[in-house]
This record gives sequence, C-alpha cells and structure tokens, in this order.
Amino acid sequence: MRIILMALLALPLPAHAFTARNGMEARQVDATDIAVPFEAGRTDTDYWCAAGDLAQQVMNQPVATRIWRASPKPREAGQGILFTLDPARQAQGAGLSQFGSGPRDGALSVGQAVASHCRIIIPFIRDR
Repeated sequence: MRIILMALLALPLPAHAFTARNGMEARQVDATDIAVPFEAGRTDTDYWCAAGDLAQQVMNQPVATRIWRASPKPREAGQGILFTLDPARQAQGAGLSQFGSGPRDGALSVGQAVASHCRIIIPFIRDR
C-alpha cells in the first residue's frame, strides 16, 4: 500500500486555478507558461495582472522577472491569453506599448504587471 501511495505522489498533479488579486483565474501550464482563460469585460491589462500575480505568488518569481505574451495578437473572441517567462516563446509584436525607460522587448516585469495593472474589482451589491 505504501508503494502505491508513493507512486501516486510521484505523478504530476493537475494544475489548479489561482485567483489573482483582480479576481481573474490563472493556471501554471509548465515551468515557464501561464494561461489566463477568457473572462468577458476584461481588458488586456487585467490578463497581465493575473499572469504577474501568479508568477509572483505561486511560481515565487522575483519582481524583476520578465513576462511575455505567448499568444499572438489579435486573439479570437472568447479566447484567453498564454504568457511565458521564456523570451524564446514570445509572440512577436504582441506585447504592451511601453513609455519611459527600461527594455523595449514587449515584456513587463512581474512587479510592473502587478503594481500597474492589478486593480481590485469590488462587485456591485444591490439592495433587495
């Protein structure tokens, strides 16, 4: 019985959803990729927030770690966005426009994705 339990623990577990501080879900796909499923009414920066928050809190990445968009633009209706920490997997021309100093590689740092793009969504509660 102990051998069976040890064998089961050695198998990879399915990826569980992570809820980012803006309420969006994100999943770690592998060592470098993060999937953020489609959510109606969200902007691209909301997706960057979810990816950055997961990279920081789940993957324990430092704030200087760069995140690229791996899904090409434009995305089709109802499609989420795949992000990557691997610059070789980035989708050319799919990053955000950046102003100011710093690298212009289409990526955001984990810290910038969280600090600049994570806004807490407070649901509207109606009186009944």
